Amino acid sequence: MAENREKLVPEIRFKGFTDAWVQRKLGDVANVFDGVHQTPKYSDSGIKFVSVENIRNLTGTNKFITVEDYNSQFNNKAEIGDIFMTRITAGIIGETAIVESDEDFAYYVSLALIKLRDGMSSEFINYCINANSFKNELNKRIIHTAFPKKINLNEIGKCGVIYPSVIEQQKIGSFFRTLDKAITLYRRKLGFLQVIKNGYLQQMFPQPGESVPKLRFSDFSDTWVRRELHEVVDFFNEKRIPIDAALRTFGEYPYYGSTGIIDYVHSYIFDGEYVLLAEDGANIINRSSPIAYLTQGKFWVNNHAHIMRMKNGDNRFLLQLLEKQNYVSLNTGTAQPKLNGEVVKKMMLVFPQKEEQTAIGTFFSALDNAITLHKRKLEFLHELKNGYLQRMFPRLMEH
Repeated sequence: MAENREKLVPEIRFKGFTDAWVQRKLGDVANVFDGVHQTPKYSDSGIKFVSVENIRNLTGTNKFITVEDYNSQFNNKAEIGDIFMTRITAGIIGETAIVESDEDFAYYVSLALIKLRDGMSSEFINYCINANSFKNELNKRIIHTAFPKKINLNEIGKCGVIYPSVIEQQKIGSFFRTLDKAITLYRRKLGFLQVIKNGYLQQMFPQPGESVPKLRFSDFSDTWVRRELHEVVDFFNEKRIPIDAALRTFGEYPYYGSTGIIDYVHSYIFDGEYVLLAEDGANIINRSSPIAYLTQGKFWVNNHAHIMRMKNGDNRFLLQLLEKQNYVSLNTGTAQPKLNGEVVKKMMLVFPQKEEQTAIGTFFSALDNAITLHKRKLEFLHELKNGYLQRMFPRLMEH
């Protein structure tokens, strides 16, 4: 490995390539510009305007500026093969997107436009910017005292890049582009499945004030019955035991909190199938992640999740029923959102017969399994890409 760093060659490379790579500053192989410094005048039509928020969706942006603004303020127009990079943002500095359309784009000062010189591959440099070597250089030059944080335009060109022959550049760029296409495909599939599930949740459960759903399996026609949750569910909150993080002994059993599994411990206090509902946390209001969880087998749970199971029903149905509820009006917290135990027990919900519960629970369980599978595949592809980014680009040599 030490020899590889000295000769500027990557740990992994395609067969047939043996020459050492070249290290230069980005400014030696590209010109770097930024966009308009004045707030643009938006219009219903005109030139598409690109900012940090839509850098990843250049063809789908619906922001426009007037033609007059574009012609007077943009001398450095974005062209096919140029690279947009975020440089002023509350998010991640160094996010990139390659311009792949010949339509006119206007862009804001929060973006840098990188125009490569001859002999450089846009795809290669795009992934080079995403490798750790360049990111580390970039992070050293970020001004962290400002909000949003930023990197000055003239500092971007000072960051080092390492590159091989243009043929090897193209091969590496094509390899990562294939990985990105797979990531995009699974992200779209995951999004589609989540939309499908949300649609079925609305259709297969009665609307507020109603007692039958709009969509149901053909074998069922009975009216759903309104019940307070404690009438159909047994609660086990009194058996919960929190363990401070410093006192936990790592083991094989899941340790649950309000956000699902938060650790693994050496012992368990529950064994079987239960439904957990978050007791506190911002997610009760913003619902950016699941609020209810199904457990199976041995586990431990702290005092930040209500624990329950159906008395004579299907726990998988209960999981979906709890997940689709709006808890804003039930919030009793002040410093942070909270679902009080007594409030939860008195929630008025509608339940079908057990057989229909089972059919609904089975249906959504299959959907959830497909969603989980796509999430894991997406995580795997991201890890694979990040691993290759670190091993297929040499580290920068210190000067």
